[in-house]
Amino acid sequence: MKPWLNNLKYDPLPSLIEGKNSAITLFAKRDLLGEAIRVEDLWGLPEAQKIVRRQKSNGAWTYPGTNKRIRTVENYNQLETYRNLGVLVEEYGFDKSHPSIQTAAEFLFGFQTNLGDFRGIYGNQYSPNYSAGITELLVKAGYADDARIEKVFKWLLSIRQTDGGWALPLRTRPYNLSAIAGHSRTIEPDMSRPSSHMVTGVVLRAFAAHPKYKVTQAAKSASRRLASSLFKRDFYPDRAAPRFWLAFSFPFWFTDLISALDSLSALGYFECDPNINRALQWFVNNQQNTGLWKLHILKGQNKETLQLWLALAICRIFKRFAAADADDRPHLDTLTHARPGSFVQSRCQ
Repeated sequence: MKPWLNNLKYDPLPSLIEGKNSAITLFAKRDLLGEAIRVEDLWGLPEAQKIVRRQKSNGAWTYPGTNKRIRTVENYNQLETYRNLGVLVEEYGFDKSHPSIQTAAEFLFGFQTNLGDFRGIYGNQYSPNYSAGITELLVKAGYADDARIEKVFKWLLSIRQTDGGWALPLRTRPYNLSAIAGHSRTIEPDMSRPSSHMVTGVVLRAFAAHPKYKVTQAAKSASRRLASSLFKRDFYPDRAAPRFWLAFSFPFWFTDLISALDSLSALGYFECDPNINRALQWFVNNQQNTGLWKLHILKGQNKETLQLWLALAICRIFKRFAAADADDRPHLDTLTHARPGSFVQSRCQ
């Protein structure tokens, strides 16, 4: 019995390991059971190869339908390339040793400005969230030491709000997203305005993925901001309602409860925080007897498979938090005989 499983009401491992999705099975064995696997075995799967075959010679994937009033065809393709890169990296373990990742990376780096950000998805406007989202995937694909990645992180650090988080710069001024196509001038941020947890959560995913930047003071400060925002309304109108914390995607897209906890646990944010405890307890309370969760899927077609990917992400989170608490509190092994789910209530004792 794995110690972290004591913190859940039901064992999710059979549902994750004995299912029909071989990628989920392999990642569950590696991340939850500590088994050695060959990630490259996933690269030849029909689902992965179908994505690779749709890639264009310039490294891009074509967005299915565009609205030129919002962004150019090229920038729609930037968005679609980011999306497909996420699937290949997160669901099939692709890295830069694969030609598909190499060409996709070079296509995306073509949108990097001299400042360091990736520009275009919001027209001429700064986009800390998409810049960081692309960076997260490139780091996970093996580009952590690339000078262009270093440039992105320096830019992200330069454009933080004074409270330690991030916001959409155009939102800190009297502009909204629907009007960005009409602005040829790049809108500079008002850094004295509050940060957005939606944006901060996405940016922290890039920091959590990078071995150097995950241990910076900036990451720690932003982690506190994000943890304090769980279940709360965002300061800005984009996905502001608290219900969006419980609207999930995988690979992660916006900031939700799973993506936020995934970053916080990977960043080593293990402080006794009532908001984190409440979030963990939500997953304990809502676990089904199959060991899985019935979650509201925001985007994606195969909802049943996405439920499994999200369950795997939840298990990774519980494993990280349990391991950290065990290191800090050696007596945690007494919970082996405790009531299931008591981990959450005991974290601050």
